[in-house]
Amino acid sequence: MTASAEKFSRQTLLDVQPLTPSLFTLRTTRDAGFRFRAGQFARLGVTKDDGTTVWRAYSMVSSPFDEFLEFFSIVVPGGEFTSELSRLKAGDTLLVDRQAFGYLTLDRFVDGRDLWLLSTGTGVAPFLSILQDFEVWEKFERIILVYSVREARELAYQQLIAELMQRDYLAEYVHKFQFIPVVTREPHAGALNGRITTLIENGELEQAAGVALDPAHSRVMLCGNPQMIDDTRALLKERGMSLSLTRRPGQVAVENYW
Repeated sequence: MTASAEKFSRQTLLDVQPLTPSLFTLRTTRDAGFRFRAGQFARLGVTKDDGTTVWRAYSMVSSPFDEFLEFFSIVVPGGEFTSELSRLKAGDTLLVDRQAFGYLTLDRFVDGRDLWLLSTGTGVAPFLSILQDFEVWEKFERIILVYSVREARELAYQQLIAELMQRDYLAEYVHKFQFIPVVTREPHAGALNGRITTLIENGELEQAAGVALDPAHSRVMLCGNPQMIDDTRALLKERGMSLSLTRRPGQVAVENYW
């Protein structure tokens, strides 16, 4: 089988950055033929010492227009894939599936005024890609990124989030964006304290955003811990918000990023 006929490409790691003992980012080269929509994920493969390959799905942090691919990962204790992945360094090879997957993309919504991006942990990754894509800024009047972590040191990509509005092509949209960090296990200046579901139930999240979560205007993307996704979907369902499907447009789109 020729390299071009294989279902994956071999990419070179350009950079690996540890953020905490259990979180790291990695950047690779990008195959010229690899295409994806902001919010999608790719299957990454790591070849072990015994010659076998382990595959896992990771959302792209990078935008569809970057010349590189960037991913955000947590080290799972005893995890076969992440333990191998975390040992890689610049210059090593990473396998990347030639096809992108996933439906956490803007075309899930046919209308809407306010876009809520609710994430926990590394689930912020696809939202960072979406925020770097011009389409989202034209489509919605308000964009609220909610990023929940256990400890403040786990709040990654703060520089990227801060610099978004300094990009020339987004200068006229700065008024649309709001970033709400959430830290669950310790108080942190400028962040809400509590689980996303609790902050929805007690009204703190909407108060911080200055925007109501309602089916008429709100469109909600969820990515992260499956329990958070299930619990948040149940709360939104109580408010008349349903999963958006191809045959039945709704107000909610999800990705179980775990």
